Amino acid sequence: MESFSFETKGNQILNQRSHVGVVGSGDLEVLIEPGNNNKAIFNVRTASEGFQETWKAVFERFMDINEVVATITINDFGATPGVVALRLAQALEIAKQNKD
Repeated sequence: MESFSFETKGNQILNQRSHVGVVGSGDLEVLIEPGNNNKAIFNVRTASEGFQETWKAVFERFMDINEVVATITINDFGATPGVVALRLAQALEIAKQNKD
């Protein structure tokens, strides 16, 4: 098991928290909480060790498009980069919705 964090600048404020996915074979869960201080913090816990550069590339691509201000927690059990990108997009869509 490996844990690590990445931090980058952001400028898009989110409306609410979100949670998508499950921790299971080949999948992951993503939790997004609106942040502050104009930054995004990615906290990762993964069963696959030695892939920090791959994670960083996925997060950089995500932030190039979205620039969110949030704390993003990821609990992973061997998801591919494509699944990570999909779950991030799903969680962001929920976090951008207006609360009624």
